[in-house]
Parts: sequence; C-alpha cells; structure tokens
Amino acid sequence: METQDSQMPDGAVTILPIIGLEIHVELDTETKMFCRCRNRFGDPPNTNVCPVCIGMPGVLPVMNGKAVELAMTVGLALGCTVRKFTKWDRKSYYYPDLPKNYQISQYDLPLCEHGRLEVPLPEGEAKTVAILRVHLEEDAGKNVHDNPTHTGVDLNRAGVPLLEIVSEPDMNSVQQVGAYARAMQRLVRWLGASQANMQMGHMRFEPNINLHITRDGVTYKTPIIEVKNLNSFRALESAVAYEIDRQTNEWQADNAFTLENLGKQNRGYDDATGQTVFQRSKEEAHDYRYFPDPDLMPVIVSAQWRDRVAAGIGELPLARRRRYMDDYKLTFKEADALTQDAATGDLLEGALEAGADAKRCVNLLLGRGAALANERGCTIAEIGVSAGQLTDLAGMLTAGEINATSAAKVFDKLVDTDDGPQAIAAAAGLLAVTDTAEIEAWVDDAIAANTQAVEEVRSGGKKQKKAFGFLMGQVMQKSRGAAQPGEVQRLLRQKLGLDG
Repeated sequence: METQDSQMPDGAVTILPIIGLEIHVELDTETKMFCRCRNRFGDPPNTNVCPVCIGMPGVLPVMNGKAVELAMTVGLALGCTVRKFTKWDRKSYYYPDLPKNYQISQYDLPLCEHGRLEVPLPEGEAKTVAILRVHLEEDAGKNVHDNPTHTGVDLNRAGVPLLEIVSEPDMNSVQQVGAYARAMQRLVRWLGASQANMQMGHMRFEPNINLHITRDGVTYKTPIIEVKNLNSFRALESAVAYEIDRQTNEWQADNAFTLENLGKQNRGYDDATGQTVFQRSKEEAHDYRYFPDPDLMPVIVSAQWRDRVAAGIGELPLARRRRYMDDYKLTFKEADALTQDAATGDLLEGALEAGADAKRCVNLLLGRGAALANERGCTIAEIGVSAGQLTDLAGMLTAGEINATSAAKVFDKLVDTDDGPQAIAAAAGLLAVTDTAEIEAWVDDAIAANTQAVEEVRSGGKKQKKAFGFLMGQVMQKSRGAAQPGEVQRLLRQKLGLDG
C-alpha cells in the first residue's frame, strides 16, 4: 500500500512496502519424508527416530510417495505447473537440530512452479498473489530451551515432510500479508494436505520485506530483510509492521541505508518486545553447496499421475463461497465462515441435498454450532452433529414444531448423542405447543398480570413496541418457550386491538 509522508525532508516522499512470503507447511502424512518413522506431534522427545532421520553413516533414504502427492495437490490447486522431472538436492549447513549436516530439498527443479492465489480482503476486495515455487524438503528437529544450563535437541520432527510455498514479492501492506497467510492456511487444510496448526509447528512463516522509497523522481530500495521462523499470524503481522517502520526510520536517518550498500539480511523476531533482531547476512545459494542427492532417484511425474491427483481436488473454498452467495443468497460473512474448512461445508451440503432450508441450516451452524466449536477449540464439523440431524432439526423449525430458542437447546444435546432432534425435543418437553386454546390461556394470563404494559401498547405511544415485546416475552416465559411465537403475536395483537 503506497503511503505519502509530506513531513519528511527534501520534498514529498512515497513509500511502497515490497513483501514476499515463504510459508513452510508440514504435510499430514503417517510417516516421515525419507523413512518410516511416525510423523506425530507430542510424543516423548526422540522416540520417533531411526538411523535414517538421525543421520547415521551408510543409511539410505526412501521417498514418501504420499508426501509427493500432497505437494502436487497443493501446487495444482494454486494453478502451478507440475514438473515432469524433478530431483532431490542436498542443502548443506550445520545446526544442532540437523544431524546429517545437510537437508534434503529441491533447488533448481522444484516440483511445482508459477501459480497464483486469490486472497480475499475486507469489503469484498481481492488481491492476487503470484506463487514462484512449491517444493518439498525435510524438516529439521527442534532445539528445546527449557533447561537454563543446556539446550536439548528433539529429533522427532527431523525428516518430517515439509512443503515450502514461496510467493513473489506482490504484497504491499501488513493487511495483505496476513490475509495471504490465512488464505493459504485455509487452502492446505481444505485439501487435507496439512492440519496447519501453528501451536504444533505445522505452519511457519518467513517474510521478506523492503521498501521502495521515491523522492524527487529517484527511487531508493532498502535492504531486503528476511525474518525467520514466525509461528503465528500475530507474530507475522507484528514483524512486518515493525520492519516497515524500522526501515523507514533507518532510511530517514541515513539515505545510504539501501539494498545496494547493505545487501540482504536475516533477522529474528523477539515476541516479548515485538521487535526484530539482526542475526546475519543472508546466505546465497552457493553458501549451501547444493548438489543432487546421490542416494535418491529423480521424481518422474507422468501425465496420468498428475491427472489422477488433479481429479481428486474438487471444488476449492473460494469457488464454494461464491456458489453459496449466488445459489443460497448467503452474505459474504456467512459464506466465508462456512468455507473455512471442507468438512463444515460438506456438512451443510449434506443437509441441503436432503432438502433442508439453507438459511435455517446456516443459522444453526453459525449460531450454536460456531459457539460450541469455539468452546471446544475445533471446527463446526468436528462438534459431532451429522447432516441428517441438521436436516431434521431445520425441518422441525420450518414446520413450526419447535422455536428457535428450543432448537438451540436441542442442538446442544445433538453433539453428544446419535438420537434425532425429534426424540430429544420430546424428552425435554421442547416441542412447540400448537393448541390455540392453551396458548390463548397464557396470553390472557400475561395481559391480566401486566396492566401497565397493556396500557402502553394500547396508547400507541413511543413505548408501544417495547411494551409489546415485553408481553411477548411474558407469554414465552409462561410457556417455557413452547408456544409458537407467530401464534402468540397473532393472539396478542387481536386481544389488544392492534388489528382493528
């Protein structure tokens, strides 16, 4: 986003942030990338290891075909070209959590390249971000700093299949970067490629940020800063915002603060202070001494293999969101909430295919469904309500067999049972009362007990609407929520002379 700052010296200055993002996504496979150790978070340290992933001499890696297919799935969903031929390369560097002293990665022949992602922005706008490459590699282990006297190394994560998604530097604001990262998380979850749980280290970000500063027709480019290993959206957005401010201030203080003079740098992010900290100048490809891994065969992707993977992708989240808005007249907010993950959308789809009313299903899912999901820390689809239960409950609402308040109570009970909503409502006494005589008795009692509210309704003054609503509430309270609101309203209006 271009900004104008007339307060800066020597005339008007425009500042354009230029931001690219590398996203590392751990793939949701049963085993690691080049061995059969379990790919599972939370196990005791160094229990999911073997001679291959801890780098013992003489061992031979074997490629995980499922990981390659998941990588292809993501690449194809992003509109990338999948290479017919790719290979594995050794990226050499020393770090305690990398026992082989090299990482198996892909250098000059990435599996997928040249795609795009449409990123939704507020107010219905969109930003298209180009994807440079999507390639596979293996994750490193994890250094554990729990003990003040030493650092532990947990190699359970070493060798886990890692997908690196590299964007072009197409983003120009903190808002765009955050929206792109969230859209990518939604996509990989939708495709089943990754759980993308950042608390478990499944998704990490490395933004590259610099500024193009134009003054008096001359454009200055600040150093390109890569901020390493950010593991939350908040950290990502905070680090990018800090770097934009820091680089602006550095250039204001010294116009020699440029890419030409200082090159590229790596910085870390201090979560406690919200600041980035210099680490080192950025390595170039020759520093890693890339060369083809002699222990692994190249990957040959046939047209049949690629087409089979593509056929399994199905409808993508943005397309489904547009369809929900067009076909069912949902708002952007409603459609967006129901396409955060494929399973929640599939739950709605199942109910609609069975003939349920779309709006009633949406209200149930985004009302009590979303509240329960938030309480349990899961998706709406994971709370335990089936498409059949949702269909039946929506049908009861449409038929007037239950009101909205009682439906919410029934929904809460559905998550813990396989029983149908009809049985639950009957057992709990939540079925709507349709006997006009019984409802009329409740209405008469409410009128007799609330003479002031009755007078305010009949007077037709400013308090009429509020008083009428109060009487409605009194009737519903007397019926314990069982009276049909429409019938209550009809009888109240009739008895208070509002229809004459």
